[in-house]
Amino acid sequence: MREIVLDTETTGFEPEQGDRIVEIGALELFNHVPTGRTYHQYINPERGMPDEAFGVHGIGPDLLSPARPANPGEITLKDKPVFAKIVDEFRDFIGDSRLVIHNAAFDVKFLNAELRWTNRPLLPKGCAIDTLEIARRRFPGSPASLDALCRRFSIDNTARTLHGALLDSEILAEVYLELIGGKQPDFGLSNSDKTSGQSSSDPLWRPRPRPQALASRLSEKEKAAHAAFVEKLGQEALWIKS
Repeated sequence: MREIVLDTETTGFEPEQGDRIVEIGALELFNHVPTGRTYHQYINPERGMPDEAFGVHGIGPDLLSPARPANPGEITLKDKPVFAKIVDEFRDFIGDSRLVIHNAAFDVKFLNAELRWTNRPLLPKGCAIDTLEIARRRFPGSPASLDALCRRFSIDNTARTLHGALLDSEILAEVYLELIGGKQPDFGLSNSDKTSGQSSSDPLWRPRPRPQALASRLSEKEKAAHAAFVEKLGQEALWIKS
């Protein structure tokens, strides 16, 4: 089962009033496990950046005030591609997979506006799992923001001083797995997604080696006891043959 955890940053709240997407971040899950594949793109909105939006994500100071140069570490958008230049690459990455979004109605509204303006097919109704709705159902009356859920599940979000689409997607992936009951909610008993018919042998997914091997959990005493046990079995012991 392939899912795409996704987040966007925008210039405001209403695409029909001229607001645009300025950043997309997404990562791939396969059977609820991150595969390491990600998509990240800054986008030139071809308009100015309101102070309120700049205060949220810190993107686009050169569009905010041409007279003020960008400070070190700030993201500028003048040299970034417009949405029409990246739309096909973005659609290829998400494919037909279910999206996982926090407050999905907001992001899907913006994505469909950008897709419509570039004459591309819109995302269908029900394309996204909304983690905000899941959190409100599970914890009625409690705060359900991404930061609040990180505190609830003891997820480290100290790097999140400003909103950033890819970082928020990475954090949301951890929150999502906690919301649905952990990294293996179905105990791996199913080989396919019964709702979509998608096989676990999806050719888009490739296993990746761990960047660092896990340390052995055996103590020296346990290793010695095992070696003594094998020695008693003689040369026909399976451990010696292998």
